Amino acid sequence: MSASIAPENTLLLELSSGTVTIELLPDLAPAHVERIKALASAGFYDNTPFHRVIEGFMAQGGDPTGTGTGGSEHPDLPAEFSPPAKAKFLRGTCGMARTNNPNSANSQFFIMFAPAPSLDGQYTIWGRVVDGMELVDKIKRGQGPNGIARDPDRIKSMRLAGAAAPEAGGEGPAAGGEGVDSTPAADA
Repeated sequence: MSASIAPENTLLLELSSGTVTIELLPDLAPAHVERIKALASAGFYDNTPFHRVIEGFMAQGGDPTGTGTGGSEHPDLPAEFSPPAKAKFLRGTCGMARTNNPNSANSQFFIMFAPAPSLDGQYTIWGRVVDGMELVDKIKRGQGPNGIARDPDRIKSMRLAGAAAPEAGGEGPAAGGEGVDSTPAADA
């Protein structure tokens, strides 16, 4: 882990292949970072699938239903889009998935495999992978133009650095949200 990242802004994403370290970017998206922290601390992301994974584009997770239509019990978030001069969707960038409504981000997120300039200024950037991108590269790819993964890889856990696992009986994955698949289009 980089010594320059404060522990409260360091997210540890545990995959079957190892740990991915993500630097949270509250200066870009304070409300989205707080949502990710709250959901991770509650164990919401544990055992959720990477349900949509498109080669050369991105891996999407954070939906406990695995359908692309689920979310948390929390209300959707208003967009916190960064101007492209300030932040871009590059390899390792973490963004929030949403429906066509810019203010519909909830719990689903994606990690970029490659740059996607067409997403710049159109989706909220909340973090970036600083260690373990080679593990993200190993996430099982989906099929077809929408990249829907069959028998998908799952998040083992997602925690803030130094945080303990949630106690049994705490808040866990809950189906919710509404709408359609909330990912950027592959051809965007």
